Amino acid sequence: MDVSVIIVSFNVRYFLESCLYSVQRALEETAGGEIIVVDNNSVDGTVPMLQEKFPAVRLIRNHENVGFARACNQGIAVAQGRYVLLLNPDTLIEENTLAKVVRFMDEHPDAGAVGVKMIDGKGNFLPESKRAFPTPMVAFYKIFGLAALFPRSKRFNRYYLGHLDPDETHPVEVLTGAFMMLRAEVLTKIGGLDEEYFMYGEDIDLSYRILQEGYRIYYYPEATIIHYKGESTRKGSLNYVKLFYQAMLIFAGKHFSPRQAGVIGMLIRPAIYLRAVLSALRRVAEALFYPLLDAILWIGGYHFFVPVWERIRFQTEGVYSPLFRQYVIPAYVLVWVVSVWLAGGYRRPVRLGRVMRGIGVGTLVILVVYALLPVYLRFSRVLILAGALWGMVAGVGVRLLLSLLPAELFELSGKKRKRILVVGGEEECERIRRFLEKLELNAEVVRCLPPVGKEKGEERLGQVPDIVRVEGIREIIFSAVDNRAEEIIRTMNRLAAVPVEFKVALPEGSPIVGSTSIERPGELYFVELNALSQRTNRKKKRAFDLFSSLLLLSLSPLLILMVRRRGGFFRNLYRVFTGKATWVGYCAGTGTDDLPPLPPAVVCPATTLRCDRTDPEVLKNINLTYARNYHPLLDLRIMIRTLPYLGDLPGTKKIV
Repeated sequence: MDVSVIIVSFNVRYFLESCLYSVQRALEETAGGEIIVVDNNSVDGTVPMLQEKFPAVRLIRNHENVGFARACNQGIAVAQGRYVLLLNPDTLIEENTLAKVVRFMDEHPDAGAVGVKMIDGKGNFLPESKRAFPTPMVAFYKIFGLAALFPRSKRFNRYYLGHLDPDETHPVEVLTGAFMMLRAEVLTKIGGLDEEYFMYGEDIDLSYRILQEGYRIYYYPEATIIHYKGESTRKGSLNYVKLFYQAMLIFAGKHFSPRQAGVIGMLIRPAIYLRAVLSALRRVAEALFYPLLDAILWIGGYHFFVPVWERIRFQTEGVYSPLFRQYVIPAYVLVWVVSVWLAGGYRRPVRLGRVMRGIGVGTLVILVVYALLPVYLRFSRVLILAGALWGMVAGVGVRLLLSLLPAELFELSGKKRKRILVVGGEEECERIRRFLEKLELNAEVVRCLPPVGKEKGEERLGQVPDIVRVEGIREIIFSAVDNRAEEIIRTMNRLAAVPVEFKVALPEGSPIVGSTSIERPGELYFVELNALSQRTNRKKKRAFDLFSSLLLLSLSPLLILMVRRRGGFFRNLYRVFTGKATWVGYCAGTGTDDLPPLPPAVVCPATTLRCDRTDPEVLKNINLTYARNYHPLLDLRIMIRTLPYLGDLPGTKKIV
């Protein structure tokens, strides 16, 4: 047997599925191989997917996340191939990749390990395809940004060996664990991966020990893979920063002199804290930007139109007491901000409809509470309505202005309809078009091209840059059914300069996956919906149903004007309060036997989703994701979005 492919998986079901399709095809061009998947207790349906779609894959199931190194060693212990390939699940390999690398290692008996050329989801070369050891000076240049400033410098960018041509074969010092082909006999000699590393750094340590045994490590660019990057641990997260730099500390302590290790420690520890603080501040600033902006707009607006209203109504200013300005107005603003937040108005990309809906619901809450207050606290309904109108006009206007800036923080959802080019046969093109139409995406398939490698495919491929420019294409989707992985990767290389995103549509019943950057890893074209199986979450859901029923009852004089079926609304209040129904739950019309049991639901996450009523696959995945990611705030957001349907009969399929 030539190759044993070992893949460690953790909650990356759809990327793993895409990866396995490409690996299966690649193994067909070798003298035999096996696939071993070690799953680190994924909760996203990875194991059922493997059992259903890839029964030939050897599966090792862990009941906890044991880390990358230990999981790899579990796979290595049962591997039978002459060569062992450590492969990330968020990769896509060409059909001839394994055959090429095996041939290279057969021709180079001094090679202990071989890595390949990696590109990201936009076809850009990934510099971590080849690296050097993080000596004190190499680490210094990397940590303080000199490597990024001088990417081709042999001195400043030695970490990524920037002076070496990425299109030529070179002996290197370090390979990435995303794709590392190793001789089985070498692994036997050096003892596998060091399990002291939980994630990151084990590839550096492994490379070091291979070189210590007298073998060479090669970077081999004749084979190319796509590495979507960062699906298990987000590259911009605090967790990534901590794990990555701590791994460098472990490596320095093991293999460098105490003096060198001390120098690296002096560099890395401040860097960890600095990156952690900067990352935390950035996240807090991003999270609070729009709420603070809205609060400032509302407070500023009230400072303007309160005196105006006083002059209109009382012919003088200063009539309203300081209590109104110091406490009541901030209370109004707080209710509006919280309502917009619960409606999802502060999630990115910004949806103006959610902002308007949140302000509307907040206004209703304020008016209801206003009616219940004593007379001396009822200042003016006009000022409440004026504040709501000002919030809508100013809030939407400011967001529209900010959306003109290039920063992703200010991006508006639906600001510009995404135009998509599909590369595939007519049948696949139509399937992808229908799939996208089922989801609430502001996108359309405007052109279909023949599969790469087929008749007219190559000819039309040369027209893509012009098609992108003329048609305003923002995304290219390749059909995995009609296009070989080798052809997809080759095409992405050729079109790397074209300003579009690339995605791959998996076979029927699977999503469209892709990733275009480290900061925004792994966008899935699937309905975005902690687990209902947990007893604490079931208690939270029941408590939410009881509390929301009482709140809805108190607001019923206003809500009955909004719901479609008034009688059904009050019957649902009784059903939910007695536990015979739940406000939010599974969508009817598909099997839920494998999911945690719930009473019939009044509304579901797909109540307002435009999709084919007869398509159970989309509903099945929505229900699965809802059960896996439950949180009371999710129920609240769904209820706010589906207020008109709260009078519908529980357990019916409500998709309009």
